[in-house]
Amino acid sequence: MTAADHGRLGFGVLQFFSWPGRRTPPETVYRRALERIDIMERSGVYDAVWLAEHHFTTYSVSPSVSMMGALVAARTERLRIGTAVSLAAMHHPLRLAEEIALLDVVSGGRVNWGAGRGNDPTEFRVFGLDLERSYALFHENVEVILGAWRQERLTHRGRFHSFEDIEVLPKPLQRPHPPVWMAASSPEAVAWAASAGYSILMDPHSTHAGIGAKYRAYRQGLADAGHPVEGRVIPMARLIAVAPTDEEAREIALRGARWTLGSLSDPSRRDYSRGIRPAGARGAGHDGRDRAERYADDVVIHGSPARVAEHIRALKEEIGLHYLLCAPLSHASFLMLTREVIPKLL
Repeated sequence: MTAADHGRLGFGVLQFFSWPGRRTPPETVYRRALERIDIMERSGVYDAVWLAEHHFTTYSVSPSVSMMGALVAARTERLRIGTAVSLAAMHHPLRLAEEIALLDVVSGGRVNWGAGRGNDPTEFRVFGLDLERSYALFHENVEVILGAWRQERLTHRGRFHSFEDIEVLPKPLQRPHPPVWMAASSPEAVAWAASAGYSILMDPHSTHAGIGAKYRAYRQGLADAGHPVEGRVIPMARLIAVAPTDEEAREIALRGARWTLGSLSDPSRRDYSRGIRPAGARGAGHDGRDRAERYADDVVIHGSPARVAEHIRALKEEIGLHYLLCAPLSHASFLMLTREVIPKLL
């Protein structure tokens, strides 16, 4: 991925591996995703596919972005392979450094590394993490991974890990390492990434206005910490529903909203957006809309191809969108986005 050209929109796909209702065999989920990636490769309109990592949930049955990334590398030649994200607090950092470096080598230097702490309570419980410890562990693991890539031999002494003169192999093909992003959903995560000078991945569950506010805060945080602000690629993930008519697209958006809100319904889960409660898709707000309606209207880009293109252009002007990380809510939406929307915006 090259430096951001804010005069031209960039596009990638955030590839979940959702298994709604377990209606098909799991192998069908993977086959359809790989077929979509084949279309992305042929279309030439996408920069990268970004692979999600989740555990113990049908929200996305993709526990290994390294393994899935190797499949993508074998099927493609041009498309970059992003992780959105590697749950770095839930892995041994040297093992993760090895796997991502290996993927970079076998893909010919096409990896974009996105890292995140995670926030799912089941994942935390199973992997033995508590909320407060996970922040410090995530930060240290990122430091270890970058050190393993940058240094010929790594010596590290930290709160959670100590290593003496370890040669981590292979090194990434991209030197000193693949481009790096940190997932930043909460204001605290945005502030930390800005203070450390990391580029960020912005989440799919915040409202459009919320994404804009966090992006402004991030840019201000970079400037306050003395880090370069311009020339960064900051992918903004947005759920998208496209159909021949606005009415059909809104129905797809509403179905997607109900599924997403239901998948995020564990009351112990930390909310992504701080503005939309995921605990169920029912219940009217002060404006008369239920939660699914508010989510569909305030979070999802939806409409006919012309309306979706207009909305994307508006977000470019209003919130500084320059790299749209698309999360289509249906395969038909993906096809229309690829064939009828993005070519008009390039």
